Amino acid sequence: MEKILLATWHLFPGGDMRHIVLLGDSVLDNAAYVPAGHSVVEHVQRRLSAGDRVTLLAVDGAVVASVFDQLVQIPEDATHLVLSVGGNNALAIAGTTLSTSCSTVREALAALGQQIALFAADYARLLSELGRRRLPLTACTIYDSVPGLDEAEKVGLSAINGLILRLAFAAGVDLLDLRLLCQEPDDYADCSPIEPSSQGGEKIASAIDRLTAGDAADVGVWCRVPR
Repeated sequence: MEKILLATWHLFPGGDMRHIVLLGDSVLDNAAYVPAGHSVVEHVQRRLSAGDRVTLLAVDGAVVASVFDQLVQIPEDATHLVLSVGGNNALAIAGTTLSTSCSTVREALAALGQQIALFAADYARLLSELGRRRLPLTACTIYDSVPGLDEAEKVGLSAINGLILRLAFAAGVDLLDLRLLCQEPDDYADCSPIEPSSQGGEKIASAIDRLTAGDAADVGVWCRVPR
């Protein structure tokens, strides 16, 4: 069974038609990177029952700050929101921080911490704004088994993912841990290994389908943290 870390404080609505809305970046908007296979949104749609719908608002290249533009497009009949964003922020942080020379490890960590604090402020504000919709929301961590990542990049991702975990818990939203879901090299696209392949997209879509259908207990590791 796939292992997916999920934390939740509410029950998904049952018995109603679903309209799942995908928000964020190319983890969910990966069609350009799977020309010979299905994208995440296509995998989700293929799994849905008659009458259920999925809307893709995620945009390739999006960062946390740009997702706010997607929120105004959320359909009025949306029933579930799925958010996957932060990978492009991590790339920007790596480009400005991990390439900077520091005299001590403490100095390097302080520089990294300053960048991550800015990320945390934007991400917390995004979760707060999404919370105003009063819809079941699933946030995703950033996967870290991307082929070619070096150890410094993995450490930086660990710090960012730690914040996503804490902020999701604090906001009372569900969490899908893509680090546990996409662990195989074939889960990543050949033409751009930071995007999910058709195989990786199918795994993500399967989890989204089951979580929004209320089958979270069958997805993998389940924990419930009191609000």
